[in-house]
Amino acid sequence: MSLDKHIEKVLLSAEVIAERVAQLGSEITSEFSGDSDPPVFVGVATGACLFLADLVRRIDLPISIDFIRADSYGSGTVSNGSPRISFDLKLDITNKHVVLVEDIVDTGNTVSCLIEHMTLKKASSVSVCTFLDKPSRRKVYFKLVGDGKFYSGFECPDEFVVGYGMDFAEQYRNLPYIGVLKPEYYM
Repeated sequence: MSLDKHIEKVLLSAEVIAERVAQLGSEITSEFSGDSDPPVFVGVATGACLFLADLVRRIDLPISIDFIRADSYGSGTVSNGSPRISFDLKLDITNKHVVLVEDIVDTGNTVSCLIEHMTLKKASSVSVCTFLDKPSRRKVYFKLVGDGKFYSGFECPDEFVVGYGMDFAEQYRNLPYIGVLKPEYYM
């Protein structure tokens, strides 16, 4: 059975995604090119894995990469509002510039929790690079640390999207595009 049949509509094609990721990589490279201390890119597992892989290949700087896992969805379609860190960093980020790489920022709960966590680990700055931003669902307005910046790939409508690393119940991550999942597959 083809996963494409589960998709109501495609919002972002693979080509559009690749073009925007290249733009973000160029922008971030430009921002950090004068820095003597290269940034640490922290992928928020598992949703950001594909975005992180594509993004860092577009960064023309020496960088470090690590992962963190913050659970807030379970197998549902709505954040439970209380993210918890279930897998922490391996790298020491003390006095480092951190770029948190997220698949999607919607309520802001998870990214706020992660920024606070990076602050407690004494990062000198925390930027956020999210593939999708869903400001219509924002409940928590997070504050970036130091001279941190907010990078956004695309603004996302208030629909349940999958693909390019994003899932429903751990499925659909492997779609090369962003699509709206038909309600009958998640209701």
